[in-house]
Amino acid sequence: MIRIFILLFAAFTGTVAVAQEYMYEIGGMAGTSMYMGDANQTNFLLGFEPSGGLVFRRNFNFRWAVKTDFCYGKISGDTRNFDNYFPNSAQVAFDRNFISLGGQMEFNFMPYSDKFAYLNTSRFSPYLLAGLGVTAAQGKDNTFTGFRFPLGVGLKYKIRNRVNLALEYASHRLFGDSFDAPDKSDFNLDNPYNIQSGLMKNRDWYNTLMFSVTWDFGPNDRECTNL
Repeated sequence: MIRIFILLFAAFTGTVAVAQEYMYEIGGMAGTSMYMGDANQTNFLLGFEPSGGLVFRRNFNFRWAVKTDFCYGKISGDTRNFDNYFPNSAQVAFDRNFISLGGQMEFNFMPYSDKFAYLNTSRFSPYLLAGLGVTAAQGKDNTFTGFRFPLGVGLKYKIRNRVNLALEYASHRLFGDSFDAPDKSDFNLDNPYNIQSGLMKNRDWYNTLMFSVTWDFGPNDRECTNL
């Protein structure tokens, strides 16, 4: 019975005793970052600013991977672009650079590989991601440092052996409300309404749309296990 359960589970997840041909990927990414917070609470595609970084991925099998990334980017916002009413009708515009480091789990909907056709693998796969990281942003007199929770979707394509392309959109929930307040002026966007913050309440976000190219390395020499 245990053997049957293991076989069924492996068949469902696409991990039948055969791992990826290569264990690791390394490469770069480039794209855009977009701010969300008190100055933009509804538009997920506003304020495109440049961003880029490095990518390292550990592939466990055709379905599951862990990615570590380092990103350098920029955000900007302007309260005049929206109809929000702030205390004393104040308005503010800002921009600031940030760096981030984090890790995420990825789940491929298709068994992702350009080899092992007998296992119905595919060069193309959409995927989901979730993880945890840290973001820091230097300001004029107000430095932000806080944890972030990325959640997103992406598309992978193995254009040739050992070369991967990916397009990924992710929302990064920050555990802080001063990401959009690079200075301590009389009015800024660090809790402008003076309301009590909660774990998921009164927090800033930023979104990223990134294109990446990675190179496979580290041949997986493990032999297949006969279940």
